[in-house]
Amino acid sequence: MMYSSRRKPVLYFKEDRRSENQKVHHHGDVLFLSRKCTVLKLFGLCMVLVLGSLLWLQLSCSGDLSQTVRDGPPPHQPCPGERQTPTVDDPSWGPHKMAVIIPFRERFEELLVFVPYMHAFLNKKKIRHKILVVNQVDHFRFNRASLINVGYMESGNDTDYIAMHDVDLLPQNEALDYGFPEEGPFHVASPELHPLYHYKTYVGGILLLTKKHYQMCNGMSNRFWGWGREDDEFFRRLRTAELQLFRPKGINTGYKTFRHIHDPAWRKRDQKRIAAQKQEQFKIDPEGGLTNLRYKVESRQELTISGAPCTIISTSLECDLSQTPWCQFS
Repeated sequence: MMYSSRRKPVLYFKEDRRSENQKVHHHGDVLFLSRKCTVLKLFGLCMVLVLGSLLWLQLSCSGDLSQTVRDGPPPHQPCPGERQTPTVDDPSWGPHKMAVIIPFRERFEELLVFVPYMHAFLNKKKIRHKILVVNQVDHFRFNRASLINVGYMESGNDTDYIAMHDVDLLPQNEALDYGFPEEGPFHVASPELHPLYHYKTYVGGILLLTKKHYQMCNGMSNRFWGWGREDDEFFRRLRTAELQLFRPKGINTGYKTFRHIHDPAWRKRDQKRIAAQKQEQFKIDPEGGLTNLRYKVESRQELTISGAPCTIISTSLECDLSQTPWCQFS
């Protein structure tokens, strides 16, 4: 450190004083006093520099000093590292409001990035929204589709469309449309833009639907415990409901359109197939969905992450072991 390097000469002066005492005693006394003064001067100069630096930092974060003297202490102004995203829900942006539904379990590092990023991204596009993090707290395997169903049920009357949004997918192109999908479901993370999944029937990642259209599909199937296949089954539901699927046009950023922040080495996906799950995962679930969803909201918390608001809905799902015994590992 800078300060420790400046202290080393003090030890050197002491050693030099001892050697001089052995040679000429009275010359040593004079030399010691003069060098002691030099050390004090250096120490005083260091203190002045430190205090000056601290004063400059305080002024840069809190505003002009003269303004402080005239008007008294100003309200706290955060330094650049502390700046927060404003919480905005401006009705002048339009009549529609989106519920961003995040199926979630134990991915807090990604959530800390996602919430402030998406809040700022949507505010910049003047999209009215609220972020709902549906947190699965039971002991069953992760069920993304059921959590999205819960998010739909708990989204409230102040929203009229939803975004089924993965927590590890961040849009990088401001031209992406998050507006009201009046004509039909809008797949934001389309196969030609998603960094990982490129097959034509893919509808995962980020999908916008009006609440009316989601109800027409009876939501998503609750039979998919573990990772994968639930969005492929939902593609069939869209076709059954005769809903036209739309995807982005004019986006030229290709596979760099999104930033995928999931680390597969750190968070491995649950891809196990248990009992009859391997055969059942390819079947259509014609009756399941919102109509047979069973869950309990354990808690509901309003949370702010770097100034960005979100709602954490801690949820316990129920599993019918006679229908889907693969909901648990044992």
